[in-house]
Amino acid sequence: MTAPERLPDFPSSGCAVVIGGSGGIGRAIALQLAERGCDIALNYFSNVGGAEETATRVRRAGREVHVGQVDLRDEALVKQFVDEAGQHFGGVHTAIYAAGPYIPMRFVSQQPAATFREVMEHDAFGCYQLVQAALPHLRTTKGSFTAIVTPAIRRYATKDILSAAPKAAIEQIVKAIAAEEGRFGVRANAVGVGVITDGLYHALVERGDFDERFLEASRQAKALKRLGTAEEVAEGVVFLASARARWITGQTLMIDGGYAL
Repeated sequence: MTAPERLPDFPSSGCAVVIGGSGGIGRAIALQLAERGCDIALNYFSNVGGAEETATRVRRAGREVHVGQVDLRDEALVKQFVDEAGQHFGGVHTAIYAAGPYIPMRFVSQQPAATFREVMEHDAFGCYQLVQAALPHLRTTKGSFTAIVTPAIRRYATKDILSAAPKAAIEQIVKAIAAEEGRFGVRANAVGVGVITDGLYHALVERGDFDERFLEASRQAKALKRLGTAEEVAEGVVFLASARARWITGQTLMIDGGYAL
């Protein structure tokens, strides 16, 4: 018996929208998508240098890239960016939410409500606005949406409310898309990312939120006893976004070294 012909991982037309493409995880995702034949539309909020570095590396991989500055709190701007990407590339088959603001790690009793509100607006509302902008395109292409969340939604870490709360909301957005949009062929999944040595890691170390004592405790809390990398996270994200995962939807894959067991 001959094996069935394997579908390509991603369509030959259209693009992948990577929100947060200027950061460590977003860059790794964009590059792996490009290596698998995807043109990329990526955004940045303030890190234009990071976005241009990602764009340069995508072009080196032989793919086209569109870069835009987007404040995720601006609903109209988010929609404009996604629509322009769809028009430029002839569709959007993949949407990735890999954004997240710097979060000062404090106990709830010491975390100002104004900071909580600001992070929720950037993260949970930003993801929601991306979803609403992307869904018309994803319905047309029968595409996929994948969001970065955190293992803290399963195993809470002290001082991590500004990560856990918005990412818990985002996980529910993912489940809603999976349940409601599957009839249109749209899939949605999430990836819970443990402490890794890329992205916001360096800012958290520089500002004192992550010290060596914290990092060693993080290593010991993981079954694999080490921190991960952005490339390891991207492997899981790109798999879930691809046709190889075409019967997987509404799931949260923890890529955390075994933290949230």
